[in-house]
Amino acid sequence: MILKLGLDFLAAIAFYTCLPIPKLNLDFQRVARLVPLVGLIVGGILGLLDLGLFLLGVPILTRSAVVVVSWMAMTGGLHLDGAMDTADGLAVQDPQRRLQVMADSVTGAFGAMVAIAILLLKISALTDLDTYRPLILMAACGWGRWGQQVAIAWYPYLKPTGKGAFHKAAIRSYWDLLPGLLLLLGLSGVQILLDRDRIVASLAMALGGSAISIMTGAWLNYKLGGHTGDTYGAIVEWTEALFLCLLTAF
Repeated sequence: MILKLGLDFLAAIAFYTCLPIPKLNLDFQRVARLVPLVGLIVGGILGLLDLGLFLLGVPILTRSAVVVVSWMAMTGGLHLDGAMDTADGLAVQDPQRRLQVMADSVTGAFGAMVAIAILLLKISALTDLDTYRPLILMAACGWGRWGQQVAIAWYPYLKPTGKGAFHKAAIRSYWDLLPGLLLLLGLSGVQILLDRDRIVASLAMALGGSAISIMTGAWLNYKLGGHTGDTYGAIVEWTEALFLCLLTAF
């Protein structure tokens, strides 16, 4: 059981990131169950990078830009590509052609604009967040991927095949959402342990993160009548960006 879980974890790291892992015969069918944990690891690595740049005296705007570029590089642009394809699809007036446009590998004008908007929002919001940045980065990456799990569990998958199809098969019950939710709520609690004056910010992380991740998936379902692998990526990117923007108020 432990060996199987370990292999599933390595498979999730290999599928969702560009991080180096041992060359093994991995099964990707269950990776969706572990995606919030992958998010916490990605956020933790980004937090360490940010801390290292801080110790080197790098200004906060430059640190934020380096972190966001590294964020994109660590995931191979997987989720950002999905957000771009989703934007191109939603720009089409004919609902019957949206999936066809989203499947096209050519990036359109709306996809490019959305990519620029997401990156600008992340960099500007991170620049305004000058404390507890490693925790915030972990929370942003975690909630984005938990929102993906919610969409997988709650809404229909619009294609008979594709990478998103085995995600749908992996999340069989709402109970599969609970481990990731508990991890993320626990992360918000860590902030209170570190500083009792951060209760409001901690609640904003928990309530805001869960609300944004759920509502993003719900809005895309409303527009498309379901989800695809591209919209799963869009949920991750928009939840991360909007979550960071929300926290600037606290």
